[in-house]
Amino acid sequence: MKSFLKNALLLTGLISSLSITSCTSKKSESNTTEEVKAQERIQLIRNDAEKKVDVFIDGELFTSYIYPNTIKKPVLYPLKTSKGTKITRGFPLEPTPGERVDHPHHVGLWFNYGDVNGFDFWNNSDSIKVEERAHYGTISHKEITSMENGNDKATLSVVMDWNTPDGKTLLVENTTFIFRADGNERSIDRITTLTAQDEQVNFKDNKEGVIAIRVTRALEHPSNKPEIFTDASGNVTNVPTLNNEGVNGMYQNSEGIEGEDCWAKRANWVNLTSTIGDEDISLAILDHPSNVGYPTYWHARTYGLFAANPLGQAVFSNGKEVLDFKLAPGTATTFKHRIVIASGSKLSKETLDNKFKAFSAE
Repeated sequence: MKSFLKNALLLTGLISSLSITSCTSKKSESNTTEEVKAQERIQLIRNDAEKKVDVFIDGELFTSYIYPNTIKKPVLYPLKTSKGTKITRGFPLEPTPGERVDHPHHVGLWFNYGDVNGFDFWNNSDSIKVEERAHYGTISHKEITSMENGNDKATLSVVMDWNTPDGKTLLVENTTFIFRADGNERSIDRITTLTAQDEQVNFKDNKEGVIAIRVTRALEHPSNKPEIFTDASGNVTNVPTLNNEGVNGMYQNSEGIEGEDCWAKRANWVNLTSTIGDEDISLAILDHPSNVGYPTYWHARTYGLFAANPLGQAVFSNGKEVLDFKLAPGTATTFKHRIVIASGSKLSKETLDNKFKAFSAE
């Protein structure tokens, strides 16, 4: 009997020891996982209360996916270089002295269009008069479907609805953002699939689209004259002459064309360079050969609007080409774009040609 009890106690002790070891191992494994997560360079922090997802690189804010009700579409805002310099205009979210206050619908980095079944999604904002809002569409954030942090990249996938003023959904948008960091370079892939719902969706040729960034004053081209701009609905915006001190932006496209001549030209990519303080900066948008209308026309304005528009061909070609792209009910199309932000250098044509080649192969 004593022998039996002794063996039983030994067996109990062994089981207890194994259990403790197993728990310790699991705890250690859990701690290791948490440590790895904490060390991941690119972190996405979700904040439903403030309607945003912050993107941190090496502990510093790079950008945020935001979807407030006031700007009529989700956007990435602000965009920052690896040095922390903001390259997007603050107005209307954060008005900044010395900046232009035109076009309140130009916010951060966005994707929409000026004529979708007759509704203007591009120009919509809280500034539109109530009696005129029946002509404007709204893109509404619906849900975040996935988030993944990482050392080389982080991904955020979201769903949005393109709605008419009476709440009918014309398009469902599924977008994945891929955020990367490599030395002093940051990049964003915006991969957007638009699916028509219960009726055919017509994207009538229009100059207002498609993927766009409104840049800070220092990335604008110097201007010595006031300008007047008219949108597709005939609304006029006066853009006054401002102080040009520190304003030294310059466009260059993949065909070697520079400055304001990049507007209404087809190209694989356009690069906007400037110097803010002692920091050389490049901001480039790359088209993708799989996109409708490739190679895209560029709606690149010297006053700070930087956009790629493959759907406005009749406008940019003076009527020589017409696309009037359509999606039948239940069909979809996908747009792929890469945004590159380099700090400390002005990216060369050769460098961007190579980046375009790599992006095209993906």
